[in-house]
Amino acid sequence: MDLTEACFAGAARQAELIRAGALSSRDLVAECLRRIDGHDRVLNAFRLVFAAGALAEAERADARAARGEHAPLLGVPVAVKEDLAIAGLPTTKGTAAVDRPAPADSEVVARLRRAGAVVVGRTRMPELGLWPHTESSWAGPTRNPWSPAHSPGGSSGGSAAAVAAGMVGAAVGTDGAGSIRIPAACTGLFGLKPHRDRVPLDDGAAWTGMVVAGPITRHVRDAALLTDVLAPGADFAAAAAVDPPRLRVAVSLRTWGPGIPIAEEVRDAVLDTARLLADLGHDVVRLDPEMRDVAGSAAFAARYLHIAARGVAELPHPRRLDRATRRVAALGRALPPRTVRAALAQGEPLTRHANRVFDRHDLLLTPVLTRPPLRVGQWAGRPTVTALLSAARMTTFLPLWNIAGNPAAAVPAGHTRAGLPLAVQLVGRARDERTVLAAAAQLERARPWADRRPPGF
Repeated sequence: MDLTEACFAGAARQAELIRAGALSSRDLVAECLRRIDGHDRVLNAFRLVFAAGALAEAERADARAARGEHAPLLGVPVAVKEDLAIAGLPTTKGTAAVDRPAPADSEVVARLRRAGAVVVGRTRMPELGLWPHTESSWAGPTRNPWSPAHSPGGSSGGSAAAVAAGMVGAAVGTDGAGSIRIPAACTGLFGLKPHRDRVPLDDGAAWTGMVVAGPITRHVRDAALLTDVLAPGADFAAAAAVDPPRLRVAVSLRTWGPGIPIAEEVRDAVLDTARLLADLGHDVVRLDPEMRDVAGSAAFAARYLHIAARGVAELPHPRRLDRATRRVAALGRALPPRTVRAALAQGEPLTRHANRVFDRHDLLLTPVLTRPPLRVGQWAGRPTVTALLSAARMTTFLPLWNIAGNPAAAVPAGHTRAGLPLAVQLVGRARDERTVLAAAAQLERARPWADRRPPGF
């Protein structure tokens, strides 16, 4: 396998090659760094690249492999989102407003390192993770490898762009309202939001408990491997390795709020996937359950604005933020405390209501986004409230499952006529990532996606 092929092989295969002695970590990491140097001037996926440190880590991994040592990700190059702490660096969260260095690695980064992964760099996000695109006035846009005129989504946009372009074997993002699933969908990758609290976060109260860390990868088995590292004990890799038993799958195209259009190509991708699941032997039905659409989405909006206000208040240099970020925070500060309390109080009853779908079904199949990827700068100059409403319409199928906590994944589902990636969402029962992974892996075996790469990469 040549080095370009190895860069696109995915984390699990890279680990196998290094373990077998067919590939050295140093050669693989050096090639990833070469690709970053060649492509990231356009893509802008990385905020920081740890070139010298990564090569040194790779050499240590090769020495360990030569001694017969084993670790799940030994020598595999990975990237982490800039809201995950790395010792000695400020945890910037997509801003220029933080300059205090973190005293230690986050537990996510520490677990990756203990598993032998080589952390190549940290990836870009929009300020405070507030947008479904990765752009800011001071850092510029992060671009989609499938089309540099388009966004890779957000907020884990840099992580997704880095994996899609073959610059790392896998990446870790965070998801508070779709921020793993959105960029995975926009870049033709698999992205898993594990169940809430499955992966330990240093600030478990971030985004009022809605945020979880998870993998963005080329293959489902890569994501299962990373999830086993980040949340050991459930053997997710084994679940992804075999076809699931006959599943009861509910299909919904009902948006979380009235009058939200769904692009025809998105609708077709969901229905095509439903037919494929039926062909694979599963019991697939159209359901479109009511999810307290108006009250639930209004409560989420209040929660989101409160999160923005709280996030800005915690920054040491809030004046360095973009005007749009400050305006969102100002909307949050204007909310009466009783409105915020009422929104937070809706979390538990909404969770119970949403999970009724799983009384009789194993999975819920929906779109990830209501439309194909945004063009870079498409919302630039829009009034803040208009941009927020556009974002809510685009991501309508996602935030409910951050409130409820259920595991959910973005699964590639073909491309638009213009060649941009499409995806579907699989949502599972509480704490049932194994069924989500098993079904997604079966879809990948039936309809492989990773053999198609962005043009020019």
